[in-house]
Amino acid sequence: MDLQLDGHVAIVTGASRGLGRAAVLALVHEGVRVVAAARSSDALAELVEASPGRVHAVTCDMEEADAVAGLVDEALESFGRLDVVVNNAGIAPAGPFEDQDPGEWSRVFAVNVTAPAVLSRAAGRVMLAQGHGRIINVASTSGLKGKPYLVSYSATKGAMLRMTEALAAEWAGRGVQVVAIAPGAFDTDAQSAVTEDPEMLRRRLRKIPAGRMGRTEEFGPMVCYLASPLASFVTGATFVIDGGEAHKL
Repeated sequence: MDLQLDGHVAIVTGASRGLGRAAVLALVHEGVRVVAAARSSDALAELVEASPGRVHAVTCDMEEADAVAGLVDEALESFGRLDVVVNNAGIAPAGPFEDQDPGEWSRVFAVNVTAPAVLSRAAGRVMLAQGHGRIINVASTSGLKGKPYLVSYSATKGAMLRMTEALAAEWAGRGVQVVAIAPGAFDTDAQSAVTEDPEMLRRRLRKIPAGRMGRTEEFGPMVCYLASPLASFVTGATFVIDGGEAHKL
């Protein structure tokens, strides 16, 4: 299937590893040029080397609002247009809520909610002016149902889902679609504490009807479809990709 993405330009945050990296690679495979933003310059350099001329790397701290908004200028200056934003960067500190420092709570909201809002607003101005665009917010199944020991993360991902719905309703009539993806457990570095402990992994997999974690290569195609013109009637929706865990009876 031709997703009609050749020549499009996307911004992907949290692009250096895991699901963000998978999104970059999948988009590049479909002919998209990508501004890849993350904190790790070394990992970003690997993406540039793997896709010369197709990836522009930007080292970016998601707590710096000006730098986040500046990613839009990076896309326009490097590739001359902007069609897609993938708000993927996020942090998920775990632990008892009563022990969480207020500063950490604020940091989780800054990275997981404020940064996507800042980037969506900056990108939205461009997209609304040109009459088309896609914003894809990478939330989590923790935003569908709060998880113990992940209170701040659950709260931010829930906020991201409501922001998705509100923006979709506001911008749908002006050609800009806003959607969310809610991944469950994927086999990434973020899950290493689980995957490297056989007993923890066994307990974790028991919760997933599919009996396994997701593979990163299963995430990218979802991003590509939602980024494509074929999804022009899709907005405000959350696409769950979790092996059935969120809806387990």
